[in-house]
Amino acid sequence: MEILIADDEPVSRALAKAAMADSGCGIATVADGDAAWLAIQQRQQPMLVILDRMMPGVDGIDLCRRTQTLAPYPPVYIVMVTGAAEPADLVAGLNAGADDYIPKPFNTAELRARANVGLRMLALQESLARRVTELEAALSSVKMLRGLLPMCSYCKKIRVDNKYWQQLEGYLSEHSEAQFSHGICPDCFPEVLGSMGAESK
Repeated sequence: MEILIADDEPVSRALAKAAMADSGCGIATVADGDAAWLAIQQRQQPMLVILDRMMPGVDGIDLCRRTQTLAPYPPVYIVMVTGAAEPADLVAGLNAGADDYIPKPFNTAELRARANVGLRMLALQESLARRVTELEAALSSVKMLRGLLPMCSYCKKIRVDNKYWQQLEGYLSEHSEAQFSHGICPDCFPEVLGSMGAESK
């Protein structure tokens, strides 16, 4: 995962970077919305964005809206940092696509805590996306048998066409992922044992 800090105030950028220094993630900083937008578009892994609302170029609200139009993977989690404390301003940021917010000037411990929530959410999304990919790959490799299969009621061969009959296990091997091992069931064992005794006489 990676962290992007987008803020035009050098002090705020430095404080946010220091707050996340122990996250174990790569941290990039930019000073305007245009550079932030470019970085978000070019991301190669899940990204936590600590985003100032008011910046030169693309502002934080518009950047949130643009991010919503991108492909959902790799996922992006946005913590908006804003000096606007009015409820309407906070609602506007969340409605635009921010996942959380923190007022300016921010407390570094609170920022770290909120950002860590975002990192956990990104890790969960990444894990779920990976599991979905694995499941889709597994499903694509499964061959399914459908329809009515003509089967001999005595020898249990499958009629493949009007003239050709195939052993059941051969048919299933060709049309599914099933593999076979052979043994003798309890019902057949006495008959097999009897026939072996008859052959030895």
